[in-house]
Amino acid sequence: MHNNPFAKLPEVEVFQVTSNDITEGLPLPPQQYSGMSGVESAQDLSPHLKWSGAPEGTKSFAITAYDPDAPTGSGLWHWAVINIPASVTELPTGAGDEQGSGLPQGTLQLPNDLRLKQFIGAAPPAGHGPHRYYFVIHALDVEQISVDPNATPALLGFTMLSHTLGRAVLMATGETK
Repeated sequence: MHNNPFAKLPEVEVFQVTSNDITEGLPLPPQQYSGMSGVESAQDLSPHLKWSGAPEGTKSFAITAYDPDAPTGSGLWHWAVINIPASVTELPTGAGDEQGSGLPQGTLQLPNDLRLKQFIGAAPPAGHGPHRYYFVIHALDVEQISVDPNATPALLGFTMLSHTLGRAVLMATGETK
């Protein structure tokens, strides 16, 4: 497998992210898979995420979920959430549903690579081997990141570059046999 795709970005402070649903380096549970995967019990549920130790000066957070191993030439963005208030440090399981029902008021989900404004679970092609899924909390120095509500997660990443104070990364794996 390749190196961490976030290692090529400018160095920023590191803070902590944990989850009741996923564990660093271990396989995703079935509920974090997409119904398209053929995995029994797949539910497209965004995982519980809890973070702490964000850098001083953090005014908002963004969350991205990314699979750099998808056979697309550019990976696959599963989720992008922006404008999470700095006072929020936890999201419940399933927060990234189509309605964003578990997200704080004023928060915005950008379209993922399937152009859906919600979390989509893992669906690596059968027999493709293990994929890595990076769930990243980005601590930003602005209350609202200026991107179009229909911007891609890649454009969000570029726009956040000069506003990122810190990053918390949790990586889990997924494979469809």
